[in-house]
Amino acid sequence: MASRLLFTPIPDFPVPVEKFPKPHQRVPCFTFTLAPPTSYSSKSISSSGRGSPPPPLNAVKEELIQSPSSERTHDSKTSPSSSSKLVLVAGGSGGVGQLVVASLLNRNIKSRLLVRDPEKAISLFGKQDEETLQVIKGDTRNPEDLDPSIFEGVTHVICCTGTTAFPSKRWDGDNTPERVDWEGVRNLVSALPSSLKRIVLVSSIGVTKFSELPWSIMNLFGVLKFKRMGEDFLRNSGLPFTIIRPGRLTDGPYTSYDLNTLLKATAGQRRAVLIGQGDKLVGEASRIVVAEACIQALDMEFTEGKVYEINSVEGEGPGSDPQKWQELFKAAQAQ
Repeated sequence: MASRLLFTPIPDFPVPVEKFPKPHQRVPCFTFTLAPPTSYSSKSISSSGRGSPPPPLNAVKEELIQSPSSERTHDSKTSPSSSSKLVLVAGGSGGVGQLVVASLLNRNIKSRLLVRDPEKAISLFGKQDEETLQVIKGDTRNPEDLDPSIFEGVTHVICCTGTTAFPSKRWDGDNTPERVDWEGVRNLVSALPSSLKRIVLVSSIGVTKFSELPWSIMNLFGVLKFKRMGEDFLRNSGLPFTIIRPGRLTDGPYTSYDLNTLLKATAGQRRAVLIGQGDKLVGEASRIVVAEACIQALDMEFTEGKVYEINSVEGEGPGSDPQKWQELFKAAQAQ
């Protein structure tokens, strides 16, 4: 049952955990600055914005941006400070991932992106230095790309890699659900250090019901089956995890935009959040809401080892208020 007010065991797939050490390619990083969102140009942000304060949070529109006085209120009292965290984002230039990265940058949380196309990341987030954002070229489908040095110092991971459920241009280059949602997740999880504090995996509702209608239609090419296999591999890895299963994704992706545009992205009127457990929800989820759920779950101890389904509906939502997100997650567990 879903909880509206505030946000299984699955049979194990016996797949061995393996490590795949090999050299990777690190991409040079550049100076990052956060300019006020007065421009909606698709060009990268220049260094002329250095020192400019971030624009204020619009709570009604649920923008991703926060004011200087509230930018550090997202963590609970038990959360590590931003300076002590290094969040690796896999799939950081995708639909959910780019919103995750924009929000982490706005919170002054150091991030490391593992992406196939660094140039796309630069076009989305501007030029950064390594004290703010590190960009590393790598492909989770290729275990040889996942050298242990990529994960040095990483405290948290958000994995939001994915592809389309049905054949499309996005499948070009062997970018199928099997390669991305199963093999890619398996490779990434296998390469992560045991010292990791949390990995949050973005999956999908319906993964436990892929042989039932209407899910069997979505699973015609195996996307839900492979996402479930990825979930099970993570669950059996021994790593501290949280799994977020969104409904059909809406809003964005905001490709070829600059960071200011990402920070001003809103979920329109669909800001209220439904969180459930047991794979019972059916509906849609704003990418903005999913990105925020991932960030909030990183540091909430009670979400460790849990799986949550998430939808977004019309109404006022929790924004980036950690207390409201805690109430949503806990209400879902209490059902």
